[in-house]
Amino acid sequence: MVTIIRAGAGEAGIPVGFPILFDAGMAIIEPTFAYLLEHAQAHGRPQASETVRTYGEHLYEWFDALEQSGIDWDAADEPVLAAYRARMLEGPSQHTGRPFARSTINARIATVYRFYAWALDHGFITHRVFPRPLQARHGVRPTPVPRFGRYPTGDLTISVPEQLPRPMRADELARLFAQLAPTARLAAEWALCAGLRRKELCALAVEQIPDSWSLHPEETPLVGVPLSITKGDRPRTVYPPVRLLDRTHWYVGEERVRIVGRARKSDGRYRASPNLFLNSLGHPLTRKRMTALLSEGFAAAGLPGTLHWLRHTFAMVMLTRLQIQARTNPALNPLKIVQVLLGHASITTTAIYLRCVELYEPDISESLDWLYGEVIADAD
Repeated sequence: MVTIIRAGAGEAGIPVGFPILFDAGMAIIEPTFAYLLEHAQAHGRPQASETVRTYGEHLYEWFDALEQSGIDWDAADEPVLAAYRARMLEGPSQHTGRPFARSTINARIATVYRFYAWALDHGFITHRVFPRPLQARHGVRPTPVPRFGRYPTGDLTISVPEQLPRPMRADELARLFAQLAPTARLAAEWALCAGLRRKELCALAVEQIPDSWSLHPEETPLVGVPLSITKGDRPRTVYPPVRLLDRTHWYVGEERVRIVGRARKSDGRYRASPNLFLNSLGHPLTRKRMTALLSEGFAAAGLPGTLHWLRHTFAMVMLTRLQIQARTNPALNPLKIVQVLLGHASITTTAIYLRCVELYEPDISESLDWLYGEVIADAD
């Protein structure tokens, strides 16, 4: 079985969090190590970028599938890759239990093509494994390929119908939040009320939460919280409502204290992490575990969706509110403000919400109160 291990601090020349793949004999899979390290060094960051970690996960899944089938990586061909794609199309993810999104399948296929083209250029293989470039076919919208390793991505990508994100209605939010335990509930509130991503939630520290005892919601409805660990490592400031800060301080003083207390009783050497969100053992909540907690909550509420649906809802609600304000203040650029709040590198990514706002206007109107915590019940 293939194993993936993240590099810790102190490894010379290897960024923290760098994914290292090992084969069944616990030997490093050298081509993947060299490929990912070249990409990591191209960015020159002390920590492995999100793209490097994503490529590592894609290659881990591919090499693991090859090992389970008894196929050497340099002997794989397009029929093998087609079978791998078919398996993802037919079965659920072993991590989430849900069917793979077509965009996810395309991204994994693109990574495999990119890796083998790189391996050919660098002498790890002597022939092109996947010879046919991507063919333009009606209805196919290939997943965009990052600049690193700009090679053809093959013709095994599948059509991805455009799916506009939709906001969650107030009744759906109530059902979801009723199913979430305190830690998952607070994380969901930060995603909903401030637009944080999973990575940003997991990195949020207690010391980043401003004092709110002297603030009044009507006088200071939103409070800036600078983030340094974000997608693309682009620092930005988010603006949670005061009532969310109040609930966060309640969580720190009540629920988080209980978690830390239990951890100290079971391990005298335990030292509490600075992270805001902790698992039941007192360790920082991982992105994988946060995904699982929210997936369980959505399922228990009888709703399709993921944590990112809450971020989508925030974006549409905020855009709607800013559009209303722009009617009396033409200097406002609602779309640009939402781009900054979400941390999008391109305003094109944000622009999709303009169409969503038009399409789901009634649902967004119902959800406006949630942004300011007026429907979410205060923590007991």
